[in-house]
Amino acid sequence: MVDIATRVWNHKWKIDPIVRSLIDTDFYKLLMCQSIFRNKPDTTVVFSLINRTKSIRLADLIDEGELREQLDHVRSLSLTRGESTWLRGNTFYGKRQMFRPDFMEWFEGMRLPPYHLEKRDGQYELTFEGRWPEVMLWEIPALSVLMELRSRAVLATLGRFEIQVLYARAMTKLWEKLQRLRAIDGLRIADFGTRRRHSFLWQDWAVQAMIEGLGDTFIGTSNCLIAMRREVEAIGTNAHELPMVYAALANSDAELARAPYQVLADWHEEHDGNLRVILPDTYGTEGFLRNAPDWLSSWTGMRVDSGDPATAAEQAIRWWKERGEDPASKLLIFSDGLDVDQIESLHRQFSGRVRASFGWGTMLTNDFKGLAKGDGLAPFSLVCKAISANGRPTVKLSDNPNKALGPESEIARYRRVFDVGAQVAQDVTV
Repeated sequence: MVDIATRVWNHKWKIDPIVRSLIDTDFYKLLMCQSIFRNKPDTTVVFSLINRTKSIRLADLIDEGELREQLDHVRSLSLTRGESTWLRGNTFYGKRQMFRPDFMEWFEGMRLPPYHLEKRDGQYELTFEGRWPEVMLWEIPALSVLMELRSRAVLATLGRFEIQVLYARAMTKLWEKLQRLRAIDGLRIADFGTRRRHSFLWQDWAVQAMIEGLGDTFIGTSNCLIAMRREVEAIGTNAHELPMVYAALANSDAELARAPYQVLADWHEEHDGNLRVILPDTYGTEGFLRNAPDWLSSWTGMRVDSGDPATAAEQAIRWWKERGEDPASKLLIFSDGLDVDQIESLHRQFSGRVRASFGWGTMLTNDFKGLAKGDGLAPFSLVCKAISANGRPTVKLSDNPNKALGPESEIARYRRVFDVGAQVAQDVTV
């Protein structure tokens, strides 16, 4: 096992590049990429970095030259033979050859497109523009680079023994969480922490700790590279990106209203079983379920990713019952900013009523709150989202209005089209 503290103290980035591989990304990105490659290959998109935590001035913390060096390194990456073999030949969700030969041939020759970077008011404006299947693959590496460079900037102010103590405390903190989770009978939990991790080495350590500390309770990781290296399941389905872009491409309000369901119709053609998981909150869960076609109720499950998770889970249970489905047979994945207290509470409330599962993200792979001077390593909310498609702005509403993205006029239009009523605002911390 890597001695992280010593590695950090002796750090040279060419030995430890932040992004080590094109598959140092979340599994759902590759699944979505294949779907986009098939259905919308020529769509032009723009992705942009968005720092929701304005108090953290990333351009004041992170050297621009070092940032460019890391981003340029990511652009140099291509699939290795071993990575290609794993993607082509491994079994994912019980299915061999999840990735089609034409997609793999394209992916093996793909390099990430150029980026645009500038400083503005203490923040970095980082954007990517081009064909959707290529540009979308920048999201996770871009977030990983910015998050880890922020961590490195803070760690550079510490002495060798301070770093040793810091990581000893962080390891103890995480292990104590795992001890609590191990006591939950029937728990199913996965690592969803790639996008806002403290570092690659720390995420890899956290996964190894979960393997040892949780046993069969730990069902896998969203990170493809770590899944391959540690021989655990790669976990993931789809994300808000798909309905956001499909909706932006709609030519009328009627097409806009149908867009979230067209996304899932395309997904339905490609995947079955546990990959048929609905993410309903892009334009409000209540309206999505009210207008959903009947065939969606037969899908395996649903993911809860914004708003109050217990409220969303009750909505899902009621919807399944109204559609003649047995909620106890359905998979419900909780994934929004979870930590141990909430996992314990939600499991108590919903275990037995649904097949509850948990995607544990930032508070697994980046909970250094209270461990560094001035709380300089506390987690914060950084995202990289599609902001336009074929020149049209994208919109995300969510079940939490504080997570809404897009021009105000378009947000108002989408709220009208999707009949989104009053929403309860919640703080966004991660």
